Amino acid sequence: MSSQDLTVLPVDELMTREPVTCAPDATIRAAAELMAERHISSVCIIDAQGFRGIVTVRDINAKVVAGGVRPDQPVAEVMTPAPLTLPPDALGLDVLHMMMERRIGHVPIVEGGRLLGIVTQTDLTRFQALSSAELVRLVAEAQDVPAMAEVTARIPGLLAQLVGAGTRHDAVTRLITDIADTVTRRLLTMAEDELGAPPVPYLWLACGSQGRREQTGVSDQDNCLILSDDVAEGDMVYFARLAQIVSDGLHACGYVYCPGDMMATNPRWCQPLRVWRGYFEGWIAKPNPEAQMLASVMFDLRPIGGDEALFGDLQTDTLAKAARNSIFVAHMVANSLKHAPPLGLFNRLPRTPLDLKHTGVVPVVDLGRVYALQGQVTAVNTRARLEAALDSGALSSSGGADLMDAYDMIATTRLRRQARQIRAGEAPDNTLPSGALSGFERSHLRDAFVVVKTMQSALGTGKGALG
Repeated sequence: MSSQDLTVLPVDELMTREPVTCAPDATIRAAAELMAERHISSVCIIDAQGFRGIVTVRDINAKVVAGGVRPDQPVAEVMTPAPLTLPPDALGLDVLHMMMERRIGHVPIVEGGRLLGIVTQTDLTRFQALSSAELVRLVAEAQDVPAMAEVTARIPGLLAQLVGAGTRHDAVTRLITDIADTVTRRLLTMAEDELGAPPVPYLWLACGSQGRREQTGVSDQDNCLILSDDVAEGDMVYFARLAQIVSDGLHACGYVYCPGDMMATNPRWCQPLRVWRGYFEGWIAKPNPEAQMLASVMFDLRPIGGDEALFGDLQTDTLAKAARNSIFVAHMVANSLKHAPPLGLFNRLPRTPLDLKHTGVVPVVDLGRVYALQGQVTAVNTRARLEAALDSGALSSSGGADLMDAYDMIATTRLRRQARQIRAGEAPDNTLPSGALSGFERSHLRDAFVVVKTMQSALGTGKGALG
């Protein structure tokens, strides 16, 4: 195991040194002003005898804002005295375990009564971001596919560590996807090194979870190629070989071939720009079931490598034409309602395993795609689409906020399940056994599914903006 693995990293390499402090007799207001000025969430309390306690934003909210303690009182009135601490020779794993077990976000590092530093959830997230950057660097420097595969084999461990550190689900999937993007671009470079310069400009795009920047521990590949309209028939051999090299490399690195053949190796998805324009125009004009499915996939396209100018006008023109076609929008709405949350009679959760992808995350992904289509939003990330719908009024503030919270709950539950599987040495999947949640967690997950079901009903009846 690498010395840079968080679980074995000495805490003195992880902590923030010289944390912000104040005396026990400083006022609560002074401590709050310190936190606001330094953009931090805690202040450590020390006096001549050493470390005395800690006060956090949560303490002030609970005891001052909600509890009625006057802000001119000494901070000692609201601090946590003698909080849980760790010595400087502890490991990152000790911090993780303490935070998870005791449900705390700040761990002072103390030795002999002297405050040496502090580790916060922000510190853990920052370290993990640096760890993902290290994987990106190693991929970018890899000289062959086996070397890249050795790096991508570390992604499950990174996912488990990020989840264990309490990192937001959308930040986890963004970091994981950044690595896949780097792998793809490195493979494109390798392909060009082998084949020579491309005969005409091209653009490699990802769709699916990579396109949305929502990759987890379970991801196949979904991609395509848009070629310049200057491409000649004889040039297609070059791009067929390029697509095969990249697709094979992705598969070797753990991004398995798409079972639906939605890949650039399929000649249908390796075409000049004019053909792609014809695809989208045809899907919009005649929204049959296949057209709806393909449009749903292709509305999640995101450029990865090549000439991005090949996509800009195509995306904006397609969104404008699609949004103006009420019949197409209606079909897309109907298509988005095919994935239903797993709720039975009286909105009860079944006692059978839950598919957290197809009946959990996908229904919200589908809703986000429709909101983006209606508002002509170019973002492909689901959370970004929901935020844009809130900003534009396509979602009401109450309904949109509930849907965002529901999505966060479902997506986080999915990642936590995968992280537990990875720590147990199992291959991660999207299935949640019926007994894997506490009664409390199960109740909250059910509430999240009810929100999604409600928003689907509102969209299906044309009341989506009402929330």
